[in-house]
Amino acid sequence: MSEVVFGAPQFLWLLAAPGVFLLAWLWRFSRRLTDLRRLRERRSTPLRERFAVGGDLWPWLFLILASASFAVALARPRGVTTIINRAGLDIVVLQDGSASMHVGDVSGNRWQRSMDFLRLLGDSLSWNDDRMALTVFAHIATPQIRLTSDPNTVFFFLDHLHGRPPFRLEDDTTWDTNLEQGIAWGLRLLEKDRELHGPSPNGKLFVMLSDGEAWSGEVARSIERASREHVPLHVIGVGTLAGGDLPETTVDGVTEKSPGKSRLDRASLQRIAAAGGGQYFELDRDPDRDIANAIIDMGRRQAPITTEEGTVEELYWRFLAGGLALAALGGVFLRDRSELWIQLIAVAAVGAAIWGLVAA
Repeated sequence: MSEVVFGAPQFLWLLAAPGVFLLAWLWRFSRRLTDLRRLRERRSTPLRERFAVGGDLWPWLFLILASASFAVALARPRGVTTIINRAGLDIVVLQDGSASMHVGDVSGNRWQRSMDFLRLLGDSLSWNDDRMALTVFAHIATPQIRLTSDPNTVFFFLDHLHGRPPFRLEDDTTWDTNLEQGIAWGLRLLEKDRELHGPSPNGKLFVMLSDGEAWSGEVARSIERASREHVPLHVIGVGTLAGGDLPETTVDGVTEKSPGKSRLDRASLQRIAAAGGGQYFELDRDPDRDIANAIIDMGRRQAPITTEEGTVEELYWRFLAGGLALAALGGVFLRDRSELWIQLIAVAAVGAAIWGLVAA
């Protein structure tokens, strides 16, 4: 809440009366303290006498404060709150589709595990201003989904790709992981969207899912290019350190045995995330929901501010309720029952009258 304004400031002059009464109360309170001190000094008794500090003055203090609260409520205080809106997110997913993603050391295999996470990532987006794109890379890269704000399109392609990557195991190029091509195509998706729809105010980020096996290409050069475009690269490792057997292939009717094991290269993926200005995560080490939320939160903090909206909230009811509470608290100190009923009836009548005036 940045400031408080009054809808009917002409009623603020009513605060003068509680102010005068408060000064009178302070004078009476100081006089009572002086009298009590003199009484203790001049009067001798076998037992030490105890005197109430405020005595019958406390109900008057709460009544004065209640009247001041009623006067403020009558002036219609309003709090002005500034709400800052940020732009959405443009998330470009760089999905490893090389042969090592067929290894079954995680649920299903690494590829299917990646698709399951991407679906949860899509579910975590608000899709109001958020957009998502997907490109799959091995030795070459192929864009699958351009930047779109339609979740149905994203989920349709993810379901279609869930079974297997778009690259065939029979092709030699599938047995290679060229991150440079993946980032290059990710940047081309952003450039093409800028050509078609103009500059986007959304915050941009890359999310790469890979096991880190068999890197090739100029990785450092591609990461530097993404940094120049102010696109951080978050890396998600898929697989286990124990690893699993690479898939067998069939070429011209001849089945070739597995060339060996594939293991998660955590160290190289961590270096790539650090160089790309992002963070490293790992599936099945952290909950998927936590990973998705962390990536989205980091992206939203980097997204530029688009608009600032001011909202007005009525505060009079708080002062009215506070006045009634102060009056009721003051009644606790009253000793005469008739005075108590008179004060409660008067406070209720004043509160109802002010409520009617303010509500009108």
